[in-house]
Amino acid sequence: MGPFKLLIDGKLVDGDSTMSVINPANEEVLSECPRASKAQLDQAVAAAKAAFPAWSAKPIDERRAALLAMADAIQNDLQNLARILTQEQGKPIGDAMGEVFGCAAFFRYFASLDLPTKVIEDSADKKVVASRRPLGVVGAIVPWNFPLILMAFKVPAALLAGNTVILKPAATTPLATLRIAELVKDLAPAGVLNVIADANDLGGAITAHPDIRKVSFTGSTETGKKVMAGAADALKRVTLELGGNDAAIVLADNDPKEAAPKIFQGAFQNSGQVCIAIKRAYVHESIYDEMCDELAKLAKAAVVGDGLQQGVNLGPLQNKTQFEKVLGYIESAKADGKIIAGGARATEKGYFIQPTIVRDITDGAKLVDEEQFGPVLPVIKIKDGMDAVARANNSEYGLGGSVWSKDLDKAWELASQMNTGTVWINKHADLAPNIPFGGAKLSGVGTELGEEGLSEFTQMHVINMAKA
Repeated sequence: MGPFKLLIDGKLVDGDSTMSVINPANEEVLSECPRASKAQLDQAVAAAKAAFPAWSAKPIDERRAALLAMADAIQNDLQNLARILTQEQGKPIGDAMGEVFGCAAFFRYFASLDLPTKVIEDSADKKVVASRRPLGVVGAIVPWNFPLILMAFKVPAALLAGNTVILKPAATTPLATLRIAELVKDLAPAGVLNVIADANDLGGAITAHPDIRKVSFTGSTETGKKVMAGAADALKRVTLELGGNDAAIVLADNDPKEAAPKIFQGAFQNSGQVCIAIKRAYVHESIYDEMCDELAKLAKAAVVGDGLQQGVNLGPLQNKTQFEKVLGYIESAKADGKIIAGGARATEKGYFIQPTIVRDITDGAKLVDEEQFGPVLPVIKIKDGMDAVARANNSEYGLGGSVWSKDLDKAWELASQMNTGTVWINKHADLAPNIPFGGAKLSGVGTELGEEGLSEFTQMHVINMAKA
């Protein structure tokens, strides 16, 4: 595997040092990875700054063509990228292939957009025209749960708008991103896209760098606060997609056998390491016992193992820190509720945890109130939908949520009262590149995806002219 290189100013280069990337399925070193120094970050920013005037001046059709070429390069390397992704991140190979394909699709989507000039007024007295201009150098910081698809939330939009980019993947999942850097290095002018890897030590330098005009960050709420603080002195733009504690509200008219598989998928995809995963299930008391039983059956039947093995449903937790954190949540749940499936690590080696269902637990428990970000689902009994909405809203997070009911009018009414960026009805975590996505409260600042997400990489520019 490899060798892997950084991409700085159009050249593939070694890092000033190296670091090891661990395969979470066996806790062994998967590959050595180049590690950028602060000096190399500064070189990348200087290259991006130098490339900005020419790139931003190009017709949008030329920038669009570059994105389409990048999409082709990513998709043409699908098998290789997916295998790298599975080995560094842990997800099953089928899911990894879906992520690579989705990454290419998001590049193509943003290539289909435009940034038209809008005439606000053209009267006898005045003409007012609004246009969108690029910001400059953008820092894109991506987490370890979906390294490629979340990169594609940011990079193609930034590039299409005419910005240049410094891309930094997570320290534990840099390899597939560095492989993409190798694939696309000649598809845009030198310095337009720069890719560095670090050991979680350059994020602060990116957010505070005087020549970076915007930071787009996906990750934890606590780190997001640091990003905002680091960007404050220069008043640079930030988009922050942060933590979530999504609630699923399951009303009495659901058939547990029908709804449970969908709720299980919404909670346990990527071993629960999804910002918009179902992290709390509020289930009506009339179907509570049966729903718990169905979810427990699904948890016990799930195949946990190395993502490269055929038939595996759930891979390992991505890293040791998260693995130990989730085991801590399980330990606390033993006192706060009743574990009816899972409840332990699945193997002696590798960061595997059995999918865990906890019943007879309620608000105030650590597992319910905090974001576990792992394969553990608390199931809470409710009396009615309004009770559940009030409890779901009583959280510092507000990323997503869902309502499950055959009465679509009732579901819509409840969904309209949930204080989150997105609410799904009879499904969960349905994202598409054309649908805006962002969080409320401590779950984020700004919007990604869709035309709204593209506009966040621009500055509004208005010309207001008197005619007489």
